[in-house]
Amino acid sequence: MEYRRLGRSGLHVPALSFGAGTFGGSGPLFGAWGTIGVEGARRMVDMAIDAGVTMFDSADVYSEGASEEVLGAALKGRRDRVLVSTKAGLPVGEGPNEAGASRQHLLRAVEDALRRLGTDYIDLFQLHAFDARTPVEETLAVLDDLVRAGKIRYTGASNYAGWQLMKALDAADRDGRTQFAAHQVYYSLVGRDYEWELMPLGLDQGVGALTWSPLGWGRLTGKIRRGEPIPAGSRLHQTAEFGPPVEDEALYRVVDALEEISAETGKTVPQIAINWLLRRPTVASVIIGARDERQLEQNLGAVGWELDAEQVARLDKASAKPAPYPYYPYERQEGFARVNPPVV
Repeated sequence: MEYRRLGRSGLHVPALSFGAGTFGGSGPLFGAWGTIGVEGARRMVDMAIDAGVTMFDSADVYSEGASEEVLGAALKGRRDRVLVSTKAGLPVGEGPNEAGASRQHLLRAVEDALRRLGTDYIDLFQLHAFDARTPVEETLAVLDDLVRAGKIRYTGASNYAGWQLMKALDAADRDGRTQFAAHQVYYSLVGRDYEWELMPLGLDQGVGALTWSPLGWGRLTGKIRRGEPIPAGSRLHQTAEFGPPVEDEALYRVVDALEEISAETGKTVPQIAINWLLRRPTVASVIIGARDERQLEQNLGAVGWELDAEQVARLDKASAKPAPYPYYPYERQEGFARVNPPVV
């Protein structure tokens, strides 16, 4: 397993991390993701650690906290060997203080996460969404307090817009607060919007990307093909409405290219899709998930080899989309800061 520095921080993380969203399994969304209990989670954690995957990611909203509880139980006795990442900020109740990034909510959210995870510290704590109602100074101050208290070690954000992330980074720099080391983002061959603004920002400011749903919300598993219906066992039947939308033709162009390269390399479609992501600027770790041990074993096979330059170029072309405003006037200019050539 390759280990990479997380942004400008001194923390090194594995190129692949394990997403525990399939642990616990309750509700219309997370119940469709997976219903893995403690024993199954222990076996999957064993497999991950044996492969060098030493970071495990969860969130308080995953199955109403059950994901954190199952993860904590599965890690019992080996907490010092791994990094634990979790998130808070999305609604966990109906009350006015049961969401967001206020001091009131975050102090309680961290204590609840520590209890569920069965640990006394969180290696990486991320804000699950931007809270426009709370002054960013209040949010950064409480995170700084939690770092100084030893309850969290590194901080990050998730699903922020460019201006939101830059506002937080600037305020932290101005006030001498702990800086975000990570931004957990959606990024895949069928979802490349991250590249237009957030990737150049991450490069400029030294914020590492942790990418969620690298298989495009279950669309790049190798089971979806042009001209065929979605397989009966696909979770897309229950969860498509919750995830990022993808136009059919855009999906099939990518799937066609992946299947061609799969035939050439002997690697599976998911392995190729994840390997492509591992080559992208700012990507510190790709978060893989699995509903069973077979899926996990397959996803772990995405490392230890590399696509060649021609194959990468083919995937780039198949997944390319027109630049949105205000980027499209500059798309054809040499050196334009998208991805190829690399941002400078």
